[in-house]
Amino acid sequence: MNSSRLRKVVGEVANKLGMLCILLFVGFPILWVVLTAFKYHKDARSASFLFTPTLQNFVSIFNPPYDFTPYLWNSLIISIGTVAIAVPLAALAAYAFSRFHFRFKNAIMILLIATQFIAPVVIVIPFFTLYSRLGLMDSRIGLIILYLSFSMPFAVWMIKGFIDALPIEIEEAAQVDGCTPFMVLRHVTFPLIMPGIITSAIFAFIGAWNEFLFAMVTTTTNKTLTVGMMILAYQLEGVQWETMSAVGVIVMIPIFILSLTIRDHFVNGITMGAVK
Repeated sequence: MNSSRLRKVVGEVANKLGMLCILLFVGFPILWVVLTAFKYHKDARSASFLFTPTLQNFVSIFNPPYDFTPYLWNSLIISIGTVAIAVPLAALAAYAFSRFHFRFKNAIMILLIATQFIAPVVIVIPFFTLYSRLGLMDSRIGLIILYLSFSMPFAVWMIKGFIDALPIEIEEAAQVDGCTPFMVLRHVTFPLIMPGIITSAIFAFIGAWNEFLFAMVTTTTNKTLTVGMMILAYQLEGVQWETMSAVGVIVMIPIFILSLTIRDHFVNGITMGAVK
């Protein structure tokens, strides 16, 4: 075997070993959470992969004394509400930034993306003070407004990339054929940039569904699933790892289903909108 062939084989082996290490690093914690969710209390504190599986943990989290059903509904309502408001508004704003010219457009776009660089822990106290005065504490509407402030700037930037890549001649041709500006948006522009819209919706949903800090600080009764999990860490008998893992699996299920169902749009949304 010549040296070039040997280097190629070694490179391929190193590449596969590297991917395997990354897969294990990322996937093992998820696998461990899933396995723990099916363990009995005594097995949850064992490092063994051999155990008797049970569904009791999933039954117990939706029954007293835990009853995570309200937390699940809160997470669903808040996440879906965030997506339902953020994506249409972001799509319209992205179209305006892409197709129209007005003063301070670039400055506004930079300001929008700059909001993504602020750590949530820096602004959680100002939001707490503001919400206390406005009477928005412990409300779903308050959380939706909070999540809109984070999801909309990102969605505007992503959807704008898709609109920038769409030739304006397509819209002009539709107008020549008699379409009104609203009809152009509805029947031409938005259908063609649907991968970007769907990707933005995915990120908005994931951000709202997984968010913990603001939900913990601004809610007392309308808690979400991620905040409700903290209840299981303060039990008299210690941390309920098996029950907490069951809740973690419930949290992961919608994201997993979304990824499988619209993975093609997800990949297109990341790659196609990046370059004009």
